[in-house]
Amino acid sequence: MTLIKSISGIRGTIGGAQGENLTPFDAVKYAAAYGTWIKQQRNKEDHKVVVGRDARISGEMIQELVVNTLIGMGINVVDLNLSTTPTVEVAVALEAADGGIILTASHNPKQWNALKLLNSKGEFLDGAAGQEILDIAEGGAIQFAEVDDLGKRYVNDAYMDIHVDEVLDLELVNVEAIKAAKFKVVVDGVNSTGGIAVPLLLEALGVEPVKLYCKPNGEFPHNPEPLKEHLGDLMALTVKENADFGLVVDPDVDRLAFVDEKGEMFGEEYTLVAVADYVLKHTPGNTVSNMSSSRALSDVTKKHGGKYQASAVGEVNVVNMMKDTKAVIGGEGNGGIIYPASHYGRDSLVGIALFLSHLAEQKMTVSELRASYPNYFMSKKKIALTPTIDVDAILKSMEDKYASEQITTIDGVKIDFPENWVHLRKSNTEPIIRVYTEAASQQLADDLADRFIAEIAAISK
Repeated sequence: MTLIKSISGIRGTIGGAQGENLTPFDAVKYAAAYGTWIKQQRNKEDHKVVVGRDARISGEMIQELVVNTLIGMGINVVDLNLSTTPTVEVAVALEAADGGIILTASHNPKQWNALKLLNSKGEFLDGAAGQEILDIAEGGAIQFAEVDDLGKRYVNDAYMDIHVDEVLDLELVNVEAIKAAKFKVVVDGVNSTGGIAVPLLLEALGVEPVKLYCKPNGEFPHNPEPLKEHLGDLMALTVKENADFGLVVDPDVDRLAFVDEKGEMFGEEYTLVAVADYVLKHTPGNTVSNMSSSRALSDVTKKHGGKYQASAVGEVNVVNMMKDTKAVIGGEGNGGIIYPASHYGRDSLVGIALFLSHLAEQKMTVSELRASYPNYFMSKKKIALTPTIDVDAILKSMEDKYASEQITTIDGVKIDFPENWVHLRKSNTEPIIRVYTEAASQQLADDLADRFIAEIAAISK
């Protein structure tokens, strides 16, 4: 059982001992620390925070603890109930709120939950703000409100519809072309809020959704990380239904992956590549992804005359670099699309609408679209951490061993070889070392990952 306290939020497993897991005590503790930080940002009487959750089994319990803690601090709460991460981000801006909390552990299995924290722009906190909240939780003075000054709870169940309307209004979402194409799409909502939001968007675009695991009951039918090995049912149903393609989102709808009409993976990395290709075609400019993402985005960006840059892993790092470089599109290779014309957050609804626009205008199948891009293959593996593993020492050892290669150390160690690369880093969301590689074939990528896993095992002994 695990509790991970980081600048990006508080994530842990439900049950067990306080301080070691995400218990009710810990939910209250960190919600109160966040509420204290919120009140420190603006000196006023009516602070407001937006709260939404995915469909996890523990979500309602954590929601009540968090909402009532904020109310107890004199903070008003706009409660979206079942929602998505990007919907909460949109709501923070539209409500002119002081911040937001999404109760979700993203792609983690059902025993996990988390408090993902937003600032007044509806964006994830930077390192300094996150550390301030952790410091408050571990010893700051937390003050609760007197009885006449308690906050109020305002329930608003309309924001998924509002979010869909915001997507439809984007200039590059070609609603007419999508409707004319009469697409049929299989949707794997992993029994979370994507099962509500995605069909809502597709129906508004005139797309026929075929629902697979779209009951928001939190009983994930497979590992919720949208990787090939978890998506056999989606692949099979896409072919059976003779659909134009299939798609899957993670439980909080900020990661997006496609399956082509043949039931083959489009490639999680190529979600951003395809959407960027469409955006750059209409609005030339720069792009950003994190350094664990495919080289294919760099290739596509150069094709359109733009400049590509890689940030450290983490949405806030991508967003900051996008702002610095005035990027017109960016995101993460895990299927996260960040489109500044909408908002600075990973948003699968925006990604779906832009992908459909691209497909409708190109008038080609999804498999044909995938074949039009540079062909790289990635391997994404992991090494479970134990108390005896010194991650920093391992990474330094690998950096020294490959010092003659192109090395980047802003986030773990990335080694760029002429024909491939490997990125080694400690995860922010799980007790693991991530081992990502990319090469000219899947076998070469897997072999490279296995080689580095073996080298790390030898060092760890």
